[in-house]
Amino acid sequence: MFSSTDIGIDLGTANILVYTKSKGIILNEPSVVALDTKSGRVIAIGEDAKAMIGKTPGSIRVVRPLKDGVIADFDVTTELLKIVMQKAAKQMGTSFRKPNVMICTPSGATSVERRAIHDAVKQSGAKSVHLIEEPVAAAIGADLPVSEPIASVIVDIGGGTTEVGIISFGGVVSANTVKVAGDRMDEDIIQYVRKHYNVLIGERTAENIKKEIGYALVPHKSETMEIRGRDIMTGLPKIVTLTSTEIQETLKESLLAILECIRATLENCPAELSGDIVDQGVVITGGGALLKGMQEWLSKEISVPVHIAPNPLESVAIGTGRSLVMLSKLEKIPR
Repeated sequence: MFSSTDIGIDLGTANILVYTKSKGIILNEPSVVALDTKSGRVIAIGEDAKAMIGKTPGSIRVVRPLKDGVIADFDVTTELLKIVMQKAAKQMGTSFRKPNVMICTPSGATSVERRAIHDAVKQSGAKSVHLIEEPVAAAIGADLPVSEPIASVIVDIGGGTTEVGIISFGGVVSANTVKVAGDRMDEDIIQYVRKHYNVLIGERTAENIKKEIGYALVPHKSETMEIRGRDIMTGLPKIVTLTSTEIQETLKESLLAILECIRATLENCPAELSGDIVDQGVVITGGGALLKGMQEWLSKEISVPVHIAPNPLESVAIGTGRSLVMLSKLEKIPR
């Protein structure tokens, strides 16, 4: 029923993951590409390229070809997907033929953006390409009963976007997307440190600050962290000590935008399904679900139980892979 050449891809703004039924997640790399500016050739992708951010000479450009969950640079994305498929083929060994690919798209993606994702995957060597909406994939990956007439609410806080979806009978009943997620939080931290300390820091440092001392809007015991950056005035390296309370204040605006998106989606929910939400609660997934205090804060704000998905970083990829099985049952995909 399920050949080893069926793969699910989570093409995220921050990370790209590949899932197969036989081996689970076989690839998890940052969606970053390093290019040679003269020839346009891809030098590195994933972790190798991410390590180069902010450290390259003029002849090498490090880019993130996906922005806000959609393709910003088609050619680079196609190259990235080709290399990802090759890496996946290596992992799978000899049994890897041209794969059937299920790939997720943001629920708010336009038909042009969906077409771009479809074409990029097709050009990278897929036999057939199917698209699935991200909230549905995340819900399947988080083990929610998506095909039943019960409201499942999923909040996927990724790198570029936060997607909120209410799913029932296998489809999206109500959904909202806001272009505020992990990347915006990193950007907020960079701007804050620049404004208040006159120190420049890079994306990686900002991400580390968020992971180490970033908190949702909950009371907590203040923590500190030493960071290194470049003093804007002198141009020399400088060490600064940040506290978790100031970072919490910095993230406030982004967190409230995410909360507003969740509230707007719940307000559009049909009355019949609202009762289910009170019982079942909301499931949060994506990297943002791991921000300290996120579960506690959301639960307090929306007054329903909030659960964190079993594998928040992998839910969408697992869901895309699993949905291919469902699809083959529905459509009897010719093998």
